[in-house]
Amino acid sequence: MGFMDGLLGRRKPVRPNLDALFAVPSAAITLQVSLDLLPTGKGAVAFRSVEGRAMADVEQEITELLDADGGPPVVLVNDTFGYTWLVVTDDSDDVSTIITDLHAVNATLSDHGFGPQLLCSLVPFVDPSGQIVALIYLYKRGTFYPFAPAANGEQQRDNITELKVRDLLTGELPVEGDLSRWFAVWGAPGLEAGSTGR
Repeated sequence: MGFMDGLLGRRKPVRPNLDALFAVPSAAITLQVSLDLLPTGKGAVAFRSVEGRAMADVEQEITELLDADGGPPVVLVNDTFGYTWLVVTDDSDDVSTIITDLHAVNATLSDHGFGPQLLCSLVPFVDPSGQIVALIYLYKRGTFYPFAPAANGEQQRDNITELKVRDLLTGELPVEGDLSRWFAVWGAPGLEAGSTGR
């Protein structure tokens, strides 16, 4: 960072820490014990896909890598904002497998020069009433935040649940302090009704 950047208050962007996802299994235990939230068995990585053979090859490499274990197939979903969501599913209740798969996706994209295309990773949880809460990792910020769509099915957020999760996980995860960065991810894979693993 140069002298003028410091003078003008510009900061260097936080370098994504792909290994930060490995803190999620510990946070999952806290969520289960304190709020009865369990993993849904899904996870997703959102990235800005680019035209060209290189990106297509990387997407194919990731799909083949994750499908090699004979588990549920990896699914690619395009959203209305131009992002591609790579969705992984695991039949067990162990969130560690999902995290390992998400990390493999992130690392592969980053290793092939597509790190700047990464937007976020999402790991959804559900409680017995059907309330879904997703932990979202923002690559460009290096932080997590909770997203809890309201159970009424409309595009409203359960802010009280989000703040509870934030307060609960502040010591375990690097939680995003700027609430204006807690973006809604309506319609993201894993958040739709009936997608839960319970």
